[in-house]
Amino acid sequence: MKRTPLTLPPALAVVLASALALAVVQQQLLARRPPRLLALEPQVHSSGPAALDLRFSRPMQRASLAERSGLQPPLAHRWLGTDTRLRLLLQPGQVVRSPLSLDLAGSDRRGLPLAAQRWNWDPRPLLLVVAEVTGGEQLQILKPDGRWQPLSAVLPRIPTLEPLADGSGVVFLASEGQGLHRLWKLTLRPRSLLRAPAATALPQLGALVPLWPEPLSFAHASSNRRGDLLIQVGGQALGDGRTVWIDAGGRRRDLRMEVSGPILLLPEGEGMVVPTPDGLELRALGGNGNGAAGSMGNNSGEIGGRPQILPGSRVLASFCPASGQALLVRHWPDYRRSLERVQPGAAPLTLWLGSEAVMAASCDQSGERAWMLLNRWNGSFANELVQLDRSGRIVARRDLGGWSPEPGTPLSYDPVGDQLLLTLRSDPRQPARPVLVNGRTLELRILRHPVRQAFWLPAG
Repeated sequence: MKRTPLTLPPALAVVLASALALAVVQQQLLARRPPRLLALEPQVHSSGPAALDLRFSRPMQRASLAERSGLQPPLAHRWLGTDTRLRLLLQPGQVVRSPLSLDLAGSDRRGLPLAAQRWNWDPRPLLLVVAEVTGGEQLQILKPDGRWQPLSAVLPRIPTLEPLADGSGVVFLASEGQGLHRLWKLTLRPRSLLRAPAATALPQLGALVPLWPEPLSFAHASSNRRGDLLIQVGGQALGDGRTVWIDAGGRRRDLRMEVSGPILLLPEGEGMVVPTPDGLELRALGGNGNGAAGSMGNNSGEIGGRPQILPGSRVLASFCPASGQALLVRHWPDYRRSLERVQPGAAPLTLWLGSEAVMAASCDQSGERAWMLLNRWNGSFANELVQLDRSGRIVARRDLGGWSPEPGTPLSYDPVGDQLLLTLRSDPRQPARPVLVNGRTLELRILRHPVRQAFWLPAG
């Protein structure tokens, strides 16, 4: 049987030919289109003082970016990554003392140039405090010129404050009297990275939104770099406590968990550290890898199919986020204390063991250096700041003299400026002060501003 060749109507043939020609033209135009910068985001947790993550429309020649781009002031840096995703990393051992200018230029793998552009970037975290003011307390931030910028109205008392890890806001508890409080979130729009000629600026104030509809007796919050938030709250009735997960999109989920203290989210969002009567437990956020609130329903407390439990009386003191390590303070039955460095899958390494009380501790990004604030009794109470190296050898010590830490306040490390932040008080009848500590010499710089608490707010 002889087949008849298929013929198309002339009009349809013209349409198909035109579509094919258009596709070829579009392909040629796209092939000749120069590369574009699609995203530029600060990266807080890196092995150096700071980093930028860049995403391009086309695979780039990393060597051309390194050759044609530059930083002012000219800090040492290197380029990492391949294809369309690269990272500019400031080399370790440097201190950023002023805003930076990035002149960005280079070529993609076809040799087509990226349009030259300049960005202003200030990776330094901001000093955020609960300040003592006339009529009560107020959230304030330190401006580059040394003046303090209010972030909130004057409130009777602000007992709890949590700067969000991505720099997008602050969660705080405001007192209403008679032991009751309201939990609020103040949203902020970071402006630490702007296209020139616009200069970097303080974060832009956003909405002030309630995180809980009823008055609370207490609340604790923890956040991660992905924008997720976990809150533990206690109501007015005994046993009326809840733990709630709020993902970056605002979706909520109640978590039914047996805990014995504050829960802390891992900085990069892979899980959370949960204190239990049996020890510290590392729990996954869920099996789908995106941290969605709905993925936490089974509450299995397992990672990789096996529970991650560290028994004993331990308290998480600080994360060393670039290395995946953390510092723990262990309480022994004979009343001694030890400082331990731990990472998943490895036994804790004891850095220090003694009879003094460890009031707070912190570490740098890589875990190479650690600091602890000790309180000891030798006829009278004395406080000392101690720096340790990776093996636990004491590198430097600083007696704080008549200064003592404000109870419950952290010892926080800023890798951009290589400095620590403390909240210290010299006299019980006088307000506390924010104190900046050089990360290597332990030299103190006391700011004459009355505060209750002081924290670093990431630049975002």
